[in-house]
Amino acid sequence: MAKTISFHLQKGGVGKTTISGTLACQSALNGFKTLLIDVDPQGNASSWFLKEAPKYELADVLQGKCYINDAIVSVPSVENLYLLPTFGIGGSLKNYSETKLSEEPFVLQDLIHELDKDFDHIVLDLSPGLGRLERAAIIASDEVITPMTPEIFSLDGLEIFIDELSKIRKNMRSGVKHSRVIINSYDERIRQHREIFSAASHGNFTVYRIPVDPAFRKAQEQSKAPQLYKETFKSLNRGLKDKTVKALKEIDDEIWS
Repeated sequence: MAKTISFHLQKGGVGKTTISGTLACQSALNGFKTLLIDVDPQGNASSWFLKEAPKYELADVLQGKCYINDAIVSVPSVENLYLLPTFGIGGSLKNYSETKLSEEPFVLQDLIHELDKDFDHIVLDLSPGLGRLERAAIIASDEVITPMTPEIFSLDGLEIFIDELSKIRKNMRSGVKHSRVIINSYDERIRQHREIFSAASHGNFTVYRIPVDPAFRKAQEQSKAPQLYKETFKSLNRGLKDKTVKALKEIDDEIWS
């Protein structure tokens, strides 16, 4: 059975797509057949890994316009990584979530069950909202992990999300686990970053830190996995920082164990 993890916080700009995409890559590079489902109507994860829009996307599957396997594509640059994309073609996913999803609140859960035997790991990248679409994705997951940046507004967002998640668990009878937080763009030299880490760690969470690293942005610009990105500078080949590689390995080892 595949383990399914989603990444969510009701705040934009915290690195949800970067973290979900990078950890999906890490899983695939470790030899696990991994599926990344782009549940964000903006389709940022899809435009990261695919240079051209495919024939079908997630919304087509949900609306019964194609079979699941018709829409899943392999990511050319990463062996073992597959993508169920969203390209915002005509706003199809957004339109579906605003119209039909209220009649099918468990449609993503059913979709995951169909894919369960075909993949080892499934990763869901969500938008910053917490509407029907995001709720459907969360209850389809075994675990939801909160990415945040080391700033007070992200900490406030975590508090709000904890409260909202308790309502989702009760109203939709979900047992989704929520015990991990990932602080993105962390710089241990900055006092506020250390204070935010300390505050997040005082809850019942395991808190991880991913350092500030320009290789993420550069890898996305080249449609590559950050782990495979190399920048030639004079006689050096620079990729992810050693601290970043170590942090990703720690997170990967623990979330899939």
